[in-house]
Amino acid sequence: MTRTLYVISCAAPPARRLSVPISAAQKAGWDVCLIMSPSAYRWAREDSEGEIDALEDLTGHPVRWQYKLPSQPDVLPAPDAMLVAPLTSNTLNKWAAGISDTLALGLITEAIGMRTPLVALPHWNAAQGRHPAVARSVQTLRDAGVTILLGEGGFTPHEPRQGDLDAYPWQAALDALPA
Repeated sequence: MTRTLYVISCAAPPARRLSVPISAAQKAGWDVCLIMSPSAYRWAREDSEGEIDALEDLTGHPVRWQYKLPSQPDVLPAPDAMLVAPLTSNTLNKWAAGISDTLALGLITEAIGMRTPLVALPHWNAAQGRHPAVARSVQTLRDAGVTILLGEGGFTPHEPRQGDLDAYPWQAALDALPA
């Protein structure tokens, strides 16, 4: 039996390397579906010609980034788990507040109530991380059962404009998914 993993990607630099976690998750036996925030989708569509097509070829599913109409069928299988990576501070704070104004937020907000396993791997700089809303939002989501990989063993925020894209801990997020 194949397990389905939704990778929910926000617009942060690691979103430019989504083939890395998708391929690794597939090797671990997951059927991967990719959902992007509208900004992440725009980056992939405009910054790299053919990137969306390449991601669809890799996953075997359409890349979703906006809500479908009620009359349209679901094109993705139901998820067994979700990986939110990279998770921006913007999405973190909206998610903790229960805001679902994008497909990505709607899915992860609903997943809490459906008890779908959720792993989140942040990506923001240290200045953003010092905003008081960030700590509150992390705690709110952890209290709701979300595994947020922030700090030791996960993502450690860097100073502004000093991030190392190669150091983003994709494997830690994949290792945190349910067996």
